[in-house]
Amino acid sequence: MNIYIHLENVTRELDSKLLLGTLAASRGHDVIISDTESIEKGMRRGVLAPGIFHTKSLTPAAQKIARHKALIKNGNLITSIDEENRISHHGFDNFARKRFSEQTIKDSAAVFGWGPDDHETLKKIYPNQSSKFYKTGSPRVDLWKPILSNYWSYPKEAPKKPFLLVISNMTYANYAMPFKNLIWRERENGHYEREPSLLINNFLIAAEHYRITASFMDAIIHLANNNKGYEIVLRPHQNEDMQSWKIYLKGVPNVHVVREGSITSWVKNAFAIMHNGCTTALEATISDKPLLTYVPFKQDYGNELSNDLGYLIRSKEDLEKKVNSVLNESKLNMEKFSKKDLPDLVSKKIYIDDDELASEKMIKVWENIAKNRENLSKSSNWRSFELLLKLMKVNGLVNKIIKGIISGKFNSDRKNFKFPPLEYNYINMKVKTIQNTLGLSKNIKCKLLSDRTILIKKT
Repeated sequence: MNIYIHLENVTRELDSKLLLGTLAASRGHDVIISDTESIEKGMRRGVLAPGIFHTKSLTPAAQKIARHKALIKNGNLITSIDEENRISHHGFDNFARKRFSEQTIKDSAAVFGWGPDDHETLKKIYPNQSSKFYKTGSPRVDLWKPILSNYWSYPKEAPKKPFLLVISNMTYANYAMPFKNLIWRERENGHYEREPSLLINNFLIAAEHYRITASFMDAIIHLANNNKGYEIVLRPHQNEDMQSWKIYLKGVPNVHVVREGSITSWVKNAFAIMHNGCTTALEATISDKPLLTYVPFKQDYGNELSNDLGYLIRSKEDLEKKVNSVLNESKLNMEKFSKKDLPDLVSKKIYIDDDELASEKMIKVWENIAKNRENLSKSSNWRSFELLLKLMKVNGLVNKIIKGIISGKFNSDRKNFKFPPLEYNYINMKVKTIQNTLGLSKNIKCKLLSDRTILIKKT
């Protein structure tokens, strides 16, 4: 069977989609992990055979609906798990109406859920499509499990001393693109039509994010100046501009602003995690890491659920005391952070099956919905697809030059912050590590067809 996995945000999604792809390849399936444009053009040119197109959301934007209908017309099946997930908030109703619709679910063959909350809410709001919903859990959560602990190495850019991991989630204040671009994107996706109050709320959220940013800067400077033998790693959200944080914290001792690799390797190696309104709070809770929830003022737009986890801290002075306390306990082994039952807040949002990975559940669903669909197992022309990808890259460079000549502005240094170029050795190492960790077949081939497209298949 052919499986096409949509990759939008490398920092957030690459590891989980490599896990999903490697497991599928070990069961004999041909897997492409790439951006939407590459997969779409491969199908339109006829070099990619029909298969399952697994996407990161079912947002009811006109362009996405048209894309999915075209893919279905060409014999493909659509499946999805929402990577935005909303697991750091209480409730799921508003998100279910914003990110899904009767039409987009109808056009899908399967919709995978992170846990009981999203699964049951989608069934309630879209009862006519209830057979499409599967509570599998998320491949991203698979990577938090002890069985995959060996997958994570110590981050190359991590300090030698024990470090406090500070997670920034102030995307509206520190967005990698101008704020107007965020408004434009929301408008283009029809969010303001479905939820008119969202436009004004976006500005109010941005204002609050600026205030949280200032509070975090103040707290980090305070911790750095009252350091007790540890360093601080500030990790910006994948949509934030890293350079902004480097400017904000320039000259502050023992502070590192980094975004190397997946957040999970940093969580596993930090002695504690500090956050405000971040999804990583759930990962830290599941991973049994000390979690410091810093809320120095009353927030109107906070991610309430994640801020209900861990130690709630209101002042930088109390934060300093708690950080030093946790550090001392970890050094002296005076307190063991033993594994306990997950809080109901977490288990309601995240489904974890101790006996089977969410990735395995999803692949079994794919295999079931593809039964008696022989067209989904036809061979693709990999050589032609690889040549098409090279041609796309050349055309992209030519178009950039032409636009630069016409406008008089050349943005040659502008990079896609969500999808930096992939490197073969890095990808191949990760695939081999998954194989070794899970004891999968050695006869799996990983090839980089372009710097945005990965092929994984059995040899």
